[in-house]
Amino acid sequence: MNRKKIFTGSPWEPVVGYCRAIRIGDRIEVAGTTAMKDGEVVGVDDAYEQTRFILETIEKALRELDADLSHVVRTRMFVTDISKWEEIGKAHGEFFREIQPVATMVEVKALIDPRLLVEIEVEAIV
Repeated sequence: MNRKKIFTGSPWEPVVGYCRAIRIGDRIEVAGTTAMKDGEVVGVDDAYEQTRFILETIEKALRELDADLSHVVRTRMFVTDISKWEEIGKAHGEFFREIQPVATMVEVKALIDPRLLVEIEVEAIV
């Protein structure tokens, strides 16, 4: 099957060997996405703002693959402090309240930058 890939231009993509998102047929997978822009963390110490930024980034990637948030069937949220679940959940709900994909939120020890509080990946079917 044909693979359509979306890249962000991150210096890590060629080093690690990944892309932001890939579409194969009717399936789209979006890689773990954090609140990084031009090498800087967006929304330092603000889980809600980081989550909103991440979901906006994911939404852009989906559009580049001829899809949108309504096609999302699963979200996975990796958070460094589960006590912030309401802030993260509020932002998630603003994007997915009507779509209601299955969702997972788990606490992890750390993300690649200690200022990052949230990382999200999604699966979509068009």
